[in-house]
Amino acid sequence: MTHRAGYVNIIGRPNVGKSTLLNALLGEKLVIVNPKAQTTRHRILGILNGEDHQLILSDTPGILEPVYKLQESMMQAVDEALRDADVLIVMVELGETPEKSEELLRRARRFKGRTLVLINKVDLGDEGKLNIAFDQWHAAFPDAVVLPISALHGLHIKELRTKLIAMLPLHPPYFPKDEMSDRDMRFFISEMIREKILSLYKQEIPYSAQVVVNSYEESPEIVKVQADVIVMRDSQKGIIIGKGGGALRQLGTEARKAIEKFVSNKVFLDLKVKVDEDWRGDDRKLRRYGY
Repeated sequence: MTHRAGYVNIIGRPNVGKSTLLNALLGEKLVIVNPKAQTTRHRILGILNGEDHQLILSDTPGILEPVYKLQESMMQAVDEALRDADVLIVMVELGETPEKSEELLRRARRFKGRTLVLINKVDLGDEGKLNIAFDQWHAAFPDAVVLPISALHGLHIKELRTKLIAMLPLHPPYFPKDEMSDRDMRFFISEMIREKILSLYKQEIPYSAQVVVNSYEESPEIVKVQADVIVMRDSQKGIIIGKGGGALRQLGTEARKAIEKFVSNKVFLDLKVKVDEDWRGDDRKLRRYGY
């Protein structure tokens, strides 16, 4: 029996739906999704296994001009995805034009392999708008296949999955067939807590916060998690905690419910808030936090 395996790496500007697409292709929520830009900070692999294939999907941070060290690390993750892709997905949204996506084009054109351009959110426009977008992106990537999708509503996702598997090279599996990602449980729990920070807090707080899971203890009755929310200033610590600790309690409750759904067990979550000044601008601290 022939077996296909390879890396399908997704790049695009912030908030075009890359994480939503990865979840849709996998058939379950693996990576966090939020309307705020820069939700994805790491390169995250999702692994779709079949008897004769292993489709390794790579979600990446949205392409931007980096302002501080954390964003530089995020763009390094994008460059890594360009180097090891067997198939590259360039994801754009309906209404986005090549003229306003210069940084995306500059990076994507470095890749010389098989490329798909996916026009996402087509449910938000009409046929005329889609035809214009198709012509624009086909002109920008004349050797690529251009396809319309709606990652959120599942439009053309099944067909896309089949097409991607057929595009993979003949190769044995890269990972054990029972694995769904290259990341461990602590990583996903930290991301679930950070997703709730993105939802509950405004302005700079979500972009200044990092979550570190210090312990994860699993038993048949309960999962015990201790995690720290790291911020850059005492004033941010006060906002995370809130008056009388109310905001932190709400964060803990919502994060605990999300983790319980993920692990299918009761969870005790102990959250603490700590200050680490300028962590996102310090190379040494970024390495400590896994960047």
